[in-house]
Amino acid sequence: MEKFLIAGLGNIGEEYQDTRHNIGFNVADALAKSFLKEDDKTPVSKLFSSERLATVHQARFKGNKLTIIKPTTYMNLSGKAVNYWMQEEKIPFKNLLIITDDLALPFGTLRLKKKGSDGGHNGLTDIIATFNTSEFARLRFGIGSEFSKGQQVNYVLGKWSEEEYKILPERIDKCVQIVKSFVAIGVDRTMSAYNNK
Repeated sequence: MEKFLIAGLGNIGEEYQDTRHNIGFNVADALAKSFLKEDDKTPVSKLFSSERLATVHQARFKGNKLTIIKPTTYMNLSGKAVNYWMQEEKIPFKNLLIITDDLALPFGTLRLKKKGSDGGHNGLTDIIATFNTSEFARLRFGIGSEFSKGQQVNYVLGKWSEEEYKILPERIDKCVQIVKSFVAIGVDRTMSAYNNK
């Protein structure tokens, strides 16, 4: 049995719910829900328990143990929560996967990477600073960059457009497939199976 930490990044609080910056939380929710039996109608809020620095859901998949977290530290301190749960669950670094929004990718584009820069993302910046390395897997969810000059923060913290909202469920489902593939067959094979598709 291997242990994995899947961290969906976002900000806690009503005002951040369903914003572009919180797509990591949405994917974490969908992932936790995907392990329920079909007739199990448990609401997502009941799947996660409030623990130290994060809300947490534990699941098993193909004989592996998954710890799915949504940090409660706010985005720019994400590293603190990720580090704590890595230590707490004794998870090897190669089994860490961060799920995050990405302005540099067109809306709905999904990209799994083994390493990379923070791309100006505060959550990734903090995780890289905490571990002193950028060599960890991340699943980037493209949110596009349809904003005018000076409006980046409002855009990132804004709600999805009606068109985007229609496409969102299918893209989130695809993220869940990618995460499960990462756990089952590893980052390299998952990258070739899903990237640029």
